[in-house]
Amino acid sequence: MSVYTPARTNAYYRTSYAGAAAPAQQPQNQRVPLNDNHERWYVEGLPNNRMILSLQSGIKEEVNWALERLIRLSMNGDADLHKLLPGLVDALFEWPQWYVAEGHRDIEEVQSLFAVPVELAAKRRHALESLSLLRNIAVQGGSIQDLQAHPRSTALVFNALNNLNPDQDGHVEFLLNVIEFFQCMAARHAIQPHLIQTMWNPVLPLSRIVAISSDRSLIVAALTALNLVLSHPPNTSQLSPVSPALGAAIRYLPLFVDKPLLDACLNYLYIHLSHPAMAKLFLLHPDMPSVLRLLVSILLAEQVEENVVLDILGPVHTVPMATAVVRPYELTKEELDALLSQPEPQRCSDWMKLMFAVKADGELTQVEFWNLYRNTFAPYIQQFPLLAASDVIKNVTAVFPSAQAMVLPGDVQKFVVRGVDRRRVAVQTERFKCLWDKCATPAFEAPGELFDHILEHIASSESTDCACLWSTCPQTAIPKAALRQHVLTHISSLHPPVMDATQDSNITLPSQDSPYPINDPTSRPFPPPRTLNLTFKQPTVDPPSTSLTALLCIRILFRGSFTSSEEAPRADADHFGFPGLVESAEDQQEVDPRDEMSADKEREGEMRGKRAFTGVRRLMEGVRLKDETLNGWIAEMVDTAIYG
Repeated sequence: MSVYTPARTNAYYRTSYAGAAAPAQQPQNQRVPLNDNHERWYVEGLPNNRMILSLQSGIKEEVNWALERLIRLSMNGDADLHKLLPGLVDALFEWPQWYVAEGHRDIEEVQSLFAVPVELAAKRRHALESLSLLRNIAVQGGSIQDLQAHPRSTALVFNALNNLNPDQDGHVEFLLNVIEFFQCMAARHAIQPHLIQTMWNPVLPLSRIVAISSDRSLIVAALTALNLVLSHPPNTSQLSPVSPALGAAIRYLPLFVDKPLLDACLNYLYIHLSHPAMAKLFLLHPDMPSVLRLLVSILLAEQVEENVVLDILGPVHTVPMATAVVRPYELTKEELDALLSQPEPQRCSDWMKLMFAVKADGELTQVEFWNLYRNTFAPYIQQFPLLAASDVIKNVTAVFPSAQAMVLPGDVQKFVVRGVDRRRVAVQTERFKCLWDKCATPAFEAPGELFDHILEHIASSESTDCACLWSTCPQTAIPKAALRQHVLTHISSLHPPVMDATQDSNITLPSQDSPYPINDPTSRPFPPPRTLNLTFKQPTVDPPSTSLTALLCIRILFRGSFTSSEEAPRADADHFGFPGLVESAEDQQEVDPRDEMSADKEREGEMRGKRAFTGVRRLMEGVRLKDETLNGWIAEMVDTAIYG
């Protein structure tokens, strides 16, 4: 609620009377603090104060002047005027009481045919501004108990609620101020039992205003006042399953955007459901499933979430698609010519330096050493004699001091050289290189040239059935006609397939130590995916008050649907030593008549509630709350709706 501000701009106030004497000076603590830079003596705390006299004079100009000054002072925070100006509250009650008693009828009679006369309109304005001042005093001041105890406060509020028609536009602003004035004292207002069926019961007219009014501000104010009255424990007997306010609260519940109206409707629904008898009866309400769905929808609409991406895969090992093949080093023509120009054993030593390298765990058989040496220089044996095998092996330790020739024991002795291995180099994979039986032909420019070259290898075989000699291909002997078709599988396409823009140029390995490339690519274990992200949403802020109220309403309906008091054990002789419900004599005697619900009706309500929660289970699965306890409530309700 905010402080009332007058809509009119002209002010009828005066600074002094001609020839009027200034009042005697009063102690500082008896003066109203001035914030509008006007003369102090107008607000001196005296019985004959100028503004009090003007309010009681009935003269239009004087009343306008006094109300204008008082509203200005109340806007500046001087809400305790009634304490420093004796008789102010009584004077302010005069015009509003006239309006609710007889003035509203005069205005309605004239307004139905003609425009409201100037004098009558001025009186209505006086009543509205006086009521606004009372409201400002009640809202801002700390003495609401004084206004509540004033004999005219109750009469003004209840006469306005019962006499003024909320459908009349001329009464809406007056009713709004009356209800907001009543809100300041509603939480402490106890309805007497003998006044329940009379005009002194505020629940009836407030419920009627909520049900029939089309003014949004008036509906919110009336619902707020109802919530304050019904939250007072002595007034819970005024709750009714057929209350017009309950139907209006359900009707306005889908208006998620209007937060004040939604909050007022949810608070009323929560107060209604907080009473056990009303909660049981509400399960039989025809709109109960729709209300439950709306309450869950409020939770979904107001939750604020963020996307969280969690990588659960770990490190991924890849290699470039165009890999460099590691092959044993082969002598170039220039290196071979240089070696042939040297005498033995220098030629053998230089040859070893080019072809081998030190490797702590390397091992070669002595036969391999000798055969490699012989195959390299055998074509030139007529020009250059070869060393004996023993001399070649002895030369290894001279070239590589860490290497040594040895004999491995066993059933068959094995002669090896440890500490050296073949020198290896990385050679970029060539797409059109012939790999037929260690062919040394340079790479071709096109696949057709490579295919013609392979056909020459096949034609050179005299047998009708030939095996595929391409690298490590396991294909056994097949007819030449079939072999010509088979070799096409080893030749790369001239135009490789276009990769997708999202495809990486690397190849994923099954593990860090997996070899690549391998002889049989089709037998490669399935590699893990490149990314294995777990994407989920989590709430970032705590839910607002409307969501918490909606959750409490859902929780009450859930407890009423799945927890029956009849199934709870009773503390009697058959349940000795076990906890149970204890019913005292007072509890058995004082039973709320609304609690007398037949067992069949109660079971019907529970079944309807269970069906309703089963229907909204999917919606509730999408609710995520930051608080773990509240999240546990949601999880419990979802699980119970699934498994019963």
